[in-house]
Amino acid sequence: MSQASSPLQYFPATHIAGAVVLVLLVLFALLWPVAEQQQVTSLTVPLPATPSDGDVTESVQWHSDKVRSGDSLSTLFTRNNLSAVDVIEIASVAPKDAIRLYPGQQIRWTTDWENRITAIELPISPLAKHTLERSAEGGLSYQLIERDAERVPRFASATIDNSLFLDGERAGVPESTLIELAGIFGWDIDFAMDIRKGDSFSLIYDEIFLDGEKIGNGDIQVARFVNQGREITAVRYEDKNGNANYYTPDGISMRKEFLRNPIDFFRISSRFNLQRKHPIYNTIRAHKGTDYAAPTGTPVKAVGDGKVIYASRKGTYGNLIIIKHNARYETRYAHLNAFNRSVKSGRYVKQGQVIGYVGSTGAATGPHLHYEFRVDGVFRDSLKFAFPQAQSISSADKPAFLTRAKAMETWLDGNLSGARP
Repeated sequence: MSQASSPLQYFPATHIAGAVVLVLLVLFALLWPVAEQQQVTSLTVPLPATPSDGDVTESVQWHSDKVRSGDSLSTLFTRNNLSAVDVIEIASVAPKDAIRLYPGQQIRWTTDWENRITAIELPISPLAKHTLERSAEGGLSYQLIERDAERVPRFASATIDNSLFLDGERAGVPESTLIELAGIFGWDIDFAMDIRKGDSFSLIYDEIFLDGEKIGNGDIQVARFVNQGREITAVRYEDKNGNANYYTPDGISMRKEFLRNPIDFFRISSRFNLQRKHPIYNTIRAHKGTDYAAPTGTPVKAVGDGKVIYASRKGTYGNLIIIKHNARYETRYAHLNAFNRSVKSGRYVKQGQVIGYVGSTGAATGPHLHYEFRVDGVFRDSLKFAFPQAQSISSADKPAFLTRAKAMETWLDGNLSGARP
């Protein structure tokens, strides 16, 4: 005959002993004198504070990690032992650009006792960041937080003795601002060929400050370049739709339909010449383009908006890109070392977009770009062709622009007068 089973046999002896100890502790607490209970100091544990912009209490512990090349939000979370469920929730709440990470980005977050995300910050710049916070109900909510920076105008001028960049940097102008300056005047001045000793420039641009500390440089507001005695002034103007461009003081666009050169600041090794003797074949063969000598890998830019109609290898051209700009204009970029990955036949490109890189493919004696410019199917000298103007100030905006242009020129002249000895 089997013996009646006891419920205690299903629990380990350690669990039974623990239960006995727990019962004894409860009885001890109930029988302890009230007077003694009043001597016990209570401990209040602060609730995690909701993180606010720039104001985090000590009770919240923030964690951070720097985004590495190839990281996604998922790989970053895996590396930090965070929940994949949170990745899915964040992706469902935040806009796509918020979770598109880039190398060097510093991501910050807080978690609860279950290691679930309670708040996360994904910075865009010193002035903006994407934030997500978990509410009391448990869901995450998204917010774009932006801060206002102070823009302080700064005047600078220089006379060119060596080069735009060397003399500009000596005058304290940041490299990025000098590049912008060259871009503004690049339609009218060939910075590879036209610059002479004694040329000069002056400009007023914004310096950006946050909490009293400089964090960057803003746009050029007005600039003037004197090249071989020719004075050109450009004024920045932003229309009611927020579109900003540069114009002459009369309201004519500084932007032509095409860039003068497809490559920046390098030597022209061979010009357009229909009677040139070919360096390889040693015969008179027309050189229907312009050659730019530059190191292999130098970026090549599209000189105007258009559609890529060819991007492959083609005989003596080597690696060749052909862009159709409209019914009349076509440009060709030959001897390329490689194409930009985004440039393929049938795709559209924007003016200034990098389309490829200098090389020496095809019939080339060394690394250079062979650039051709065609109008109505006829080869033309891109260095001498009179490019059409882009759209100028509209009649509706012109009164406001002319008022601003006059004020900006007066401002620039006043600073120049003060800068002269």
